[in-house]
Parts: sequence; C-alpha cells; structure tokens
Amino acid sequence: MPDEVKAVRLTPVADGLVVFAKRLCPTCTLIEPVLRDLAHDREAFRVISQDDPAYPAGIGNIVDDRALEYSFHNAIENTPTLIRYAGGREVERTIGWDVREWRRITGVAGLGEGLPPFQPG
Repeated sequence: MPDEVKAVRLTPVADGLVVFAKRLCPTCTLIEPVLRDLAHDREAFRVISQDDPAYPAGIGNIVDDRALEYSFHNAIENTPTLIRYAGGREVERTIGWDVREWRRITGVAGLGEGLPPFQPG
C-alpha cells in the first residue's frame, strides 16, 4: 500500500496575517490603504502578490507568487484572501473584502474606515 500523501501548506509566517492579492484585482486595489496600514502596524504581516512583486507599493514584506506556488498550496481561488496563521497553521480565513470579517480577524476595530462594507473578490 502506498504511503499516504499529505497536503503541504507553504506559509510565509508562523504567526501573523497573510493577504493574497494581485494588482489586476479591483477589490485588491480598493483595499490597498488597508494593506499598507496592516503592514505598517505589524511585523508578522505579508502580502503574497500573484502578479507583480512590487504590488502593493509601500509594503516591504511582499512575497512574489507569480508562479502561483503559494496560492496553489494554500487553495487560493480568489483575491483578496486574508489568512491568520498561528503556530504555522491556518486558523482563520476570509475571501474578498468584508469589513466586519477583516476587523475581527485582524483585531483592528477601525480598519477600512471610509471603504464600502463589502466587495467580493
């Protein structure tokens, strides 16, 4: 009997927040200020950029995923996707922009002030 194959999740942080995004995604461009705020306030924050390693501008912790390796191994079907990791494991995820979910997962009460409350990815 062959050995059981286990899914491998590639995680750029052991604990913290990761956002999968791309420049060509209208929802991602809408929430660019949110991404910059999160990057500014948290050391354990990464953006996994699917189409441009310089996107979004003003963020230092961008992971180049033009080969979609991280996206594939993390079952990303839509952007933006926000994931919270703890102990190297995914513990929460939300897809698209839902201000209540993003505030809950990030713990930032005023996150996304002035943006629409919801926009799908």
